Amino acid sequence: MGEGISEQTAERRSLRPVALSPEHLPQALALSQALQWPYRLEDWAFALALGRGFAVEIDARLAGTALWWPYGQDQASAGMIIVAADAQRMGIGRALMEALLADAAGRSMILNSTREGFSLYKSLGFVERGHVHQHQAMLTHAPAPDPAAATRPFRAADLEAVRRLDHAASGMERAVLIDALFGIGEVKVVKRDGVVCGYGCARRWGRGIVIGPVVAETAAEARGLISALAAPHAGRFVRLDVTSACGLSPWLEAIGLPRVDQVVAMTRGEPPRSSAHAALFALASQSLG
Repeated sequence: MGEGISEQTAERRSLRPVALSPEHLPQALALSQALQWPYRLEDWAFALALGRGFAVEIDARLAGTALWWPYGQDQASAGMIIVAADAQRMGIGRALMEALLADAAGRSMILNSTREGFSLYKSLGFVERGHVHQHQAMLTHAPAPDPAAATRPFRAADLEAVRRLDHAASGMERAVLIDALFGIGEVKVVKRDGVVCGYGCARRWGRGIVIGPVVAETAAEARGLISALAAPHAGRFVRLDVTSACGLSPWLEAIGLPRVDQVVAMTRGEPPRSSAHAALFALASQSLG
């Protein structure tokens, strides 16, 4: 009996999460590829540079990952939570999430859950708050511009207004995320009466282009931003992750971007409080929120 207890203790120690490092990322990419998640190595590196991550290794082989991103002092997002197929039912997912939550130091946290992870997250205190619809396809033609929303390229002078608008829509302090996305993406804004009332970002990601975040005061302005950002990428693979509440899914279907999946939006702690005058229509990604 003593030997059995000792072996079990040693096994638990071997599954203790460690910090996810850049050296782990080639193996992390392989884990996501096994699930047919479309991350590139560059996408992993971008995500890790913005946040913090944990890993579990078995015999020097990466068996699981989990990342989180701080949004101010009180909120955060979690994602890229993966356990290798041959390491399931060993408690790795729970160990990673417990390490992540402890590291986040009591922040309220959002995440988007697959069917496989829902029970674990619920047991850790996450509650369902809606759904996110994943739309993607080879975009066969450029969407028609929406006359209700005249867009123009982002200018440096727009930055503070965009940050305020994003905070109002997301309910989170995401200036670091916004700055990082704007550094690698194409950004357009909508102005009304001289005031920025919407913005959207398109960037290289996964199999092609991802459009998001998209923040606007009206659905027409959101459609206008998406149309303007998608137009240069006709003939390429385009993806958006939109909230079920925003009502854009039927329009995205109509322009040739079908809904291919749905995840559950969950929150642990106080949920973000968005303003009544702006909405987050499309996410930066399912992980980043």
